[in-house]
Amino acid sequence: MVFTHVSDVVRQVDEQKLKHSKLAKRILFISYDGMTDPLGQSQVIPYLQGLTKFGFHFTILSCEKSGAFEKNKDQVNASLKNYPIEWVTIPYHKTPPVFSSIYDVWQLWKKASQLHSKQQYNLVHTRPGVTALIGIWLKKKYNVKFLNDIREFYADSRVDGGMWNKNQFFYRTIYNYFKKKESEALLVNDGIVCLTHAAEKIIKSMPEYKAEIPFEVIPCSADMDLFDPEKITEITKRQLKKQLGIAENDVVVTYLGSVGGWYLTDEMMQCFKVICDKIQNIKFLFISPHQHVLIRGKALHWGLQANQVITVHAKRNEVPVYLSLSSFSLFFIKPCYSKLSSSPTKHGEIMAMGIPVISNSGVGDVKEIIKDTRSGFTIDTFNEESFAAIAEFINIERRTEGNQIRIAGIQYYGLVQAVEKYRKIYNKILKD
Repeated sequence: MVFTHVSDVVRQVDEQKLKHSKLAKRILFISYDGMTDPLGQSQVIPYLQGLTKFGFHFTILSCEKSGAFEKNKDQVNASLKNYPIEWVTIPYHKTPPVFSSIYDVWQLWKKASQLHSKQQYNLVHTRPGVTALIGIWLKKKYNVKFLNDIREFYADSRVDGGMWNKNQFFYRTIYNYFKKKESEALLVNDGIVCLTHAAEKIIKSMPEYKAEIPFEVIPCSADMDLFDPEKITEITKRQLKKQLGIAENDVVVTYLGSVGGWYLTDEMMQCFKVICDKIQNIKFLFISPHQHVLIRGKALHWGLQANQVITVHAKRNEVPVYLSLSSFSLFFIKPCYSKLSSSPTKHGEIMAMGIPVISNSGVGDVKEIIKDTRSGFTIDTFNEESFAAIAEFINIERRTEGNQIRIAGIQYYGLVQAVEKYRKIYNKILKD
């Protein structure tokens, strides 16, 4: 083909872009978590960026908290700039409880309806709970394909977490409503994703589950590029240890993340007291975004010395440096029915750093992963005998081969594998 003018070239390029755009599958991704929240930046945007390489175009519809939105919106927009991803937001409302969520559902429904009238989406991809209500509606009203991404057992997690008291009529009614909607989602969805094999077994045992529906287990991914121990020098680690008052021969046990709620701070302190009684040169380093006064108060309550527990606040890009000081990393999470569907992001990040993990059973696939990869130690009960077994493990193990743990972490929690699994299920759902 011969072009006689620059405008002919531009027109040809534009025509190719338009053709590609028409051929692309259009996906509406709805999230009640904001893209300006840590979850959106670590567990939504990287997946969608990866999926655009396979011809999928996205609209993200998210509820954004005002403070985080103002602080981080430019960063999110910059991360989406070079991808076929449109970002549409509505304000998130927290008060009054329940009624604010009803208002948010109405906002999401109205906005999703407007967007679909313009875009004619091929697929709606939602997380459980509030946003799944919109997925069900789009499926039933417009026959839009519906991917039911069951990243938690939503209604049960609200009960297990103490947010909904089923002894009260009001919350029991809400619980029953969402349980009914979870069943309806299983009946009408065109594909299912969950985070754990433990959840997969439960979902596939439900009477509403249909065996012919595409199904993928996709754990929360970790940023293997950010959490890379090879990028941290020994000089940096020595300087940081000196700054924190950690001696070169100290055994360092870290805890990464928030405390309280699902995260069993008292049990961890109890455990650490037992460890400290058996191992003298040991420090407990909390890499936590908040509640440092509470952490130190809990430490004193359980008889720990002030110099045995260190608390630090770290920006996300600083977390790997602090984690690199770890001999081991420990986390205890409340073992309950809803947590069988949970995949702790921190587990993948710790494994990416090549650090042995100490945890408890009853949380997703954590115990099975640790056992299969020989990457740490788990307990089934929170008592002195179990805590003593942890101390013995630390004494004997001291440090496992970190590179083997990292390789296993990439296998289980790598973003590339997660994107490939999403590509597979998208293609299965949209094959016709």
